[in-house]
Amino acid sequence: MKSKFLTTSLLASALLAGLGIAPAMAQGTGTPRIDQAQQAIVARIQQGMASGHITPSEAQVLIRRDRDIQARESLYKSNGRATAQERQQLRNDLAALNADVERMMANQEVVRPPSQASDTPGIDNRAYQVSQRIEEGVRTGRISPREARRLQSREREIARHESFFKSDGVVTRNERRQLREELDGLRNDVERMINDDRRGRG
Repeated sequence: MKSKFLTTSLLASALLAGLGIAPAMAQGTGTPRIDQAQQAIVARIQQGMASGHITPSEAQVLIRRDRDIQARESLYKSNGRATAQERQQLRNDLAALNADVERMMANQEVVRPPSQASDTPGIDNRAYQVSQRIEEGVRTGRISPREARRLQSREREIARHESFFKSDGVVTRNERRQLREELDGLRNDVERMINDDRRGRG
């Protein structure tokens, strides 16, 4: 169990590093409580990944939101000091992010992290790419937040299937094919939404 937690922690750390966030936030001058809150949220995301309450794709979205808050904090500090109004905005943004993290942690649907993620690297890669496209669709206004939630629910379902297939230590050829087909179907729906010129933005 300890090794499984360590594996997931390493995965989370790699995810944080890939997004330009170190697990230990740089302490900025003038907003120590905000910096501490950010550290606590990142630690909570790591804990959620380890427990299976937060999938890697969900963690990616949460961490990107945290990175956006960090960028705003750096901007506010660029003149040497964050104003009271700017601090309050940062606190509000962090509170909203923390609420979403805790909502996921309270989710009864748990996706157990596989003991060896390398068993299906091609499928994991494909799932990561689909997650990125969903995020891109939301960012560009091609996919609404409501649609994104439905798509992410399908992501979780596929992740549950993958976790189940790995539970006996072997992923068969048919199981791999099923996962690829599910991911391809999800990816096709995402691409259709993004590339549909008739869809309104916003």
